[in-house]
Amino acid sequence: MQLHLANNHQLTLGIDMRLFGSSGVRGLVGAELTPILAAEVGMAVGTFTKAGQVLVARDTRTSGLMLENAIVSGLQACGAKVFCLGVTPTPVLAYLTRALGADAGVMITASHNPPEYNGIKLFDGTGMAYGDEYQDEIERLVMHENFRLAEWQNIGEATSINEESLYIKMVLKSFRLDRKWHVVVDPGCGATSQIAPAIFKGLGCKVTAINANHDGFFPARNPEPNADSLQCLAETVKALGADIGVAYDGDGDRAAFIDENGAFVDFDKVLAAYAAYAVKSFGRGVVVTNVEASMCVERIVEPLGGRVVRTRVGDVYVAESVKKFEAVFGGEPCGAWIHPRYHYCPDGILSSALLLKALEGESKKLSEFVADVPVFQVLRRNIRCRNEVKHAVVRKAADSLKASFPNYRDISTVDGVRLALEDGWVLVRASGTEPLVRLTVEGESLKVAEKIMEKAASAVTKVVEDFESEGRCFGCRRRG
Repeated sequence: MQLHLANNHQLTLGIDMRLFGSSGVRGLVGAELTPILAAEVGMAVGTFTKAGQVLVARDTRTSGLMLENAIVSGLQACGAKVFCLGVTPTPVLAYLTRALGADAGVMITASHNPPEYNGIKLFDGTGMAYGDEYQDEIERLVMHENFRLAEWQNIGEATSINEESLYIKMVLKSFRLDRKWHVVVDPGCGATSQIAPAIFKGLGCKVTAINANHDGFFPARNPEPNADSLQCLAETVKALGADIGVAYDGDGDRAAFIDENGAFVDFDKVLAAYAAYAVKSFGRGVVVTNVEASMCVERIVEPLGGRVVRTRVGDVYVAESVKKFEAVFGGEPCGAWIHPRYHYCPDGILSSALLLKALEGESKKLSEFVADVPVFQVLRRNIRCRNEVKHAVVRKAADSLKASFPNYRDISTVDGVRLALEDGWVLVRASGTEPLVRLTVEGESLKVAEKIMEKAASAVTKVVEDFESEGRCFGCRRRG
């Protein structure tokens, strides 16, 4: 059986099992993610938490209840006490796991993926997603079926509860809005369909909600909020003369924005603008983002006395670094923002409400808020490379890139190889699903970006050719 994981890796369950990606387990329902696997994950979590208290929630996908029943059965089999939240956004599940003193939280979601996919994301008692160490332990338990099953008289109980009001109260008590914003909210038929409009109304906003009914087929739009999928939202904002449009993915951990003119706001620009606002609010501080985010983050944050820390792609790694470096803010250029003052899970609802507060603090419209963020040119290219050697190629490419760009400012190997240059950067990563090495380049101008790409692609291609040549020679020696 194959699993398509959250970070697009595709690995075989078995000796080389890799169950978790950068956002939990994720796969095609019935083919890659089955009730059997879900029950095994449930037993693993029940064993790992020593039959503690576990919260379980799901987004609106049609397969959610089926997988919930399987996971709950696995948890009960190990004696865990289970509290089922029903359809609930991921950040709400994460917040309630900590607020209610649970030992773990289990979220059944495939986030922004199409409706035929689903997934399982795990949170510890602090409300943080499981990191690599905990994920590895769950994988070992599943692989070896080393479950600690309870005796019949100690099988765990499962209870349905509704505690969303605790999250709503947290948001409404944390800050107030001073003006009556007209907000058009587009939950995309996902898990935020009821709670997001309710929170904006509680903050005193005039709310127009579209696509705000639970439907696991996501008939209104793609669950991934981007410029293409949010055209209807953009038209609605413009037609109504609203102040802002806000959209969420299927489970509510991402937010995307439409400005007052009906224009989609670039993810990198709004991330950088809010990061700058957070640094100004605290007077200084660390901002965390991943290796793929635009250098506009550094360009706007560092003059304010802030420092940017870059991590591997994946909100788990951003959250860990936010906590480690005591950052004032963290986020990825997909709309997943972390506000450590409240909790360590990406939270689209909280992010959109806090963005309104930032606009008030700056006395700006959204288009004005992002206007000072510089825009740079991004280029991408794929280089064919055998799966068996692509990771070795990326490691070897570090030396070649340093030789090609001797005046580089910084190098990072937390996720592939990323060289920061005076006028741009280059990132080399192995594809998770295909025999490819992927190059991403950003430059201050198109000409600069093209020049960086030309040199980087030449260097990486040479490394690939060297590996291919060594492989052919090795094959000749073996045949001889």
